[in-house]
Amino acid sequence: QVQLVESGGGSVQAGGSLRLSCAASRSTYSPNCMGWFRQVPGKEREAVAAVYTQSGLTIYADSVKGRFTISRDNAENTVYLQMNSLKPEDTAMYYCAAKVLGGRCIAVADFGSWGQGTQVTVSA
Repeated sequence: QVQLVESGGGSVQAGGSLRLSCAASRSTYSPNCMGWFRQVPGKEREAVAAVYTQSGLTIYADSVKGRFTISRDNAENTVYLQMNSLKPEDTAMYYCAAKVLGGRCIAVADFGSWGQGTQVTVSA
């Protein structure tokens, strides 16, 4: 397991920007991929973006393509989510996730380590 600590959430008006950070604790194995998910009360947690830490390959949900950018700093074991042109429907608790083993990095079930979450609220 990898311990994850998120930061950077907050409240912003529609059209604004926020940058989330997720720092992973150093362990014997570095994460193979890291991702961001979000969840609103009463709904399932959904994938937002993921990045394979070695290749840099990124994956985005259709709803955030062109607005969100995921990036990583392997030296610091940190992943970022730059969120631009935010919409009220982006309001959610955002969770960072990490996976040490190889393979798919898309669904909730693919990831073994989770952060506590950081709230993002976008007002109209």
